[in-house]
Amino acid sequence: MALAVKAFPFTVVSHVLAIVALILVLVWTIHFRGGFAWEAVNKNLIFNIHPVLMLLGLIIIGGEAIISYKSLPLRKEVKKVIHLVLHGVALALGIVGIIAAFKNHNESGIANLYSLHSWIGIGVISLYGLQWVYGFVTFFYPGGSADLRRASLPWHVLFGITIYILAVGNSALGFLEKLTFLESSGLAKYGNEAFLVNFTAITTVIFALFVILSVIPQPCVQEDNHGDYSAI
Repeated sequence: MALAVKAFPFTVVSHVLAIVALILVLVWTIHFRGGFAWEAVNKNLIFNIHPVLMLLGLIIIGGEAIISYKSLPLRKEVKKVIHLVLHGVALALGIVGIIAAFKNHNESGIANLYSLHSWIGIGVISLYGLQWVYGFVTFFYPGGSADLRRASLPWHVLFGITIYILAVGNSALGFLEKLTFLESSGLAKYGNEAFLVNFTAITTVIFALFVILSVIPQPCVQEDNHGDYSAI
């Protein structure tokens, strides 16, 4: 499906929203939550790594990877590499972010994988990894047959968008879960921090919306303009 509108305005808005979302999560984790540390007596500093890397990785860089393949005015081969590398970076940051959450739980005596957010998160990072590996092997190296790439392309796009939407939904669930824990521990429900967390989640969702809108105006990108589904 493609809309008869230009993608460029949507991409500009998405870039701005990405910066805003990143600033908001950094203000939250640094100003209100005390910053970051991989080793610390205050285990909350370890946890703070989690929301920042998950937002920066799977949501922001993952979104930029989607936009890059559809909107950059570059050769197909260059866009493929950018798309692949950005998704790889997003996946790596996501894995480190999840490790930080496990590390925080283990060192704080908190159970792992008991919440819906954690269940969906493990599913999302697993699907993200499988999607990246399949894309690498099929479209990059060693590259599948022309028929396989032709058949895989629409499914690769569909699964990629689906996984991204799941990641965004789970990020909102994560913000809600953390804020609920904080409020149950005494954080003011109408205080500055509570409003900041909610606005961060809303900005994240709106950013993802504009990522999708930046893709919809563009028809599905073929492997090249001549129907030759060649790998790089």
